Amino acid sequence: MDVTAAAWRKSSYSGDNGGACIEVGTTGPAVAVRDSQDQNGPQLAFAANAWQAFASQLKATSPAQP
Repeated sequence: MDVTAAAWRKSSYSGDNGGACIEVGTTGPAVAVRDSQDQNGPQLAFAANAWQAFASQLKATSPAQP
């Protein structure tokens, strides 16, 4: 799956303190994930519906953010 044209974004919960963060990018029917500190490194790509199910499960089971 080609993700070179992905529109990448980082979570608003990620600060600029150099922490371990990921970026999520969308391109066509795919959602890609990469390390924000290694933008040219490996990337994982998921079908959009699989990513949506994953994110929904995280939101349902994670404690509320302050």
